[in-house]
Parts: sequence; structure tokens; C-alpha cells
Amino acid sequence: MEGLIFVRLRDSGQVYAYNALGFAVKEGDYVIVEHDRGQDYGQVVPSCDASHCKVKDSAPQAAAGSAEAAKEQPKKILRLAREADIKQIEDNRVKAKEVFNSCVKKIEEHKLDMKLVQAEYSFDRSKIVFYFTANGRVDFRNLVKDLAKIFKARIELRQIGVRDEARLFGGFGPCGRELCCARFLKDFEPVTIKMAKEEGLPLNPPKISGICGRLMCCLSFEYESYKLLSKGLPREGEHVNTAQGKGKIMSVNVFKRSASVQLEDGTWITVSYREKEYGK
Repeated sequence: MEGLIFVRLRDSGQVYAYNALGFAVKEGDYVIVEHDRGQDYGQVVPSCDASHCKVKDSAPQAAAGSAEAAKEQPKKILRLAREADIKQIEDNRVKAKEVFNSCVKKIEEHKLDMKLVQAEYSFDRSKIVFYFTANGRVDFRNLVKDLAKIFKARIELRQIGVRDEARLFGGFGPCGRELCCARFLKDFEPVTIKMAKEEGLPLNPPKISGICGRLMCCLSFEYESYKLLSKGLPREGEHVNTAQGKGKIMSVNVFKRSASVQLEDGTWITVSYREKEYGK
């Protein structure tokens, strides 16, 4: 798999591995690539874990580096995007807004229970991808036929989840920073209430949910760090012996490796656990 680079297809597509073929490309460059029976465009992204990338559409579930993916030949980068290519990409984005509005009207005509989120043209305009959300399965076969007749292109309707919708629109989280899903996350990992509990967060859904309405993604990728930092620390409610006497753990500061303890006489003290190394 030597000479591979990773490219996010179009503006909202998945990350695929491509053969650089000696092209000097760097992160952020736009490139024109072979893809899905035509030409498409994408942007070079940092080298990612191979399990998060795809080699080609014919093996959508095969992770790069696996035995199954090894049989597949990665497609080629045709060229670095030129000025004319960038102009066409911008034109495609404008046209995509027009087809988006037309598709919304057709969805209303067919009375389909689905919400259109975004539309994208492939670079050569041979295909249009429509992203939508829905509560369940949607029979959109007649809609696809109508759209194909109108736009004279191959039509792909792709159902996405509310997290994908948040990634497409972007925004800022409760922390005041750009959404992790829009900024750097490649895949969505499972997030559970247990993670919030382990991290000492209030178990109040509005407090620990992102703008998508699901538990915040940061709970997942911070979880392992919290588990490591918490080793050797007591838990809230635990009874401990201190130099000043017996007491009860009232709160724990994972980062300072300290705990607030209420002694039997009602006195509060702070106990440091810095001398205990992580993992011991």
C-alpha cells in the first residue's frame, strides 16, 4: 500500500485511500480522482487509522490493510486541482443548492417522511448525492426516477443519522469550540451514560448532549484518559483513613489527584494522592 494518501471525497463524503502516483500533495490540497465510474474531487486529509478509511466502493466494508482490502487496487489521483477545476467545484456547489430545492419539492409531492440535509454533485456532474435523515426506512424509488429524469444524472440518496447531520452543518459545542465531528472525528464511536458517570459529569441529558441531541462525542474519546487518570484514586462515598482521622470522600478532582474528605467531626480536608502513580 506504498504511496497511498487519504482523500475526503467531495465536501461531505467518506475518506478513501488513493494511489498518489508520485504527485507531491500535502494536507488540504484539492485533487481530481477516479471514483465510481467517473471523475470526482476531494481534499487531502491527514493520514488516518487504516480501519477508518475505504479503498474503493466495491469493498465498502473492507478496511485498508485487511486481507480483503489487500486484493483491491486503490484508484488513482488523476491530477492536482487546477484553477479551472476549483472554479468547476465552486460552480457545482452553486448548482447543488438549486437541485437541493428541486428535490425538496419532489419529496413533498411524493409525501415522503424524510428531511433533506444536503446535495452534492460529483466533479464531472455525472452523479448527484442527496443526504437525508428519516425516522425509519423510506421507499424513495419513485423519487429517484423523477430526479434522474429531471437532472439527467445518476442519483444516490444516502440516509444519515443526526450526528452526521451535525457534522455536515457544523457549529460550536457547549465548550465554545468547533464541533469535534466537524473538525477532526473520522468515525462515530459508541457513547454511553456510564462514560459520563465515570468522568464525574452530571447525569442530566441536556448537560451532556451535543447539538445533535445525542451524548457528546468527547465523552467517548476522553473516557480512556479519565480511566487512566482515575487509577489509584478513591471514589465518592468511600470511607478512608487519613492522618487527621476517619472520613468520607465527598468529591474527587481527577486532574489534581486530590479528594475532599469530610471527617467524622464534620471538618473538611483535602487529601492529595499525587504520590500514587497512574496505574498503581
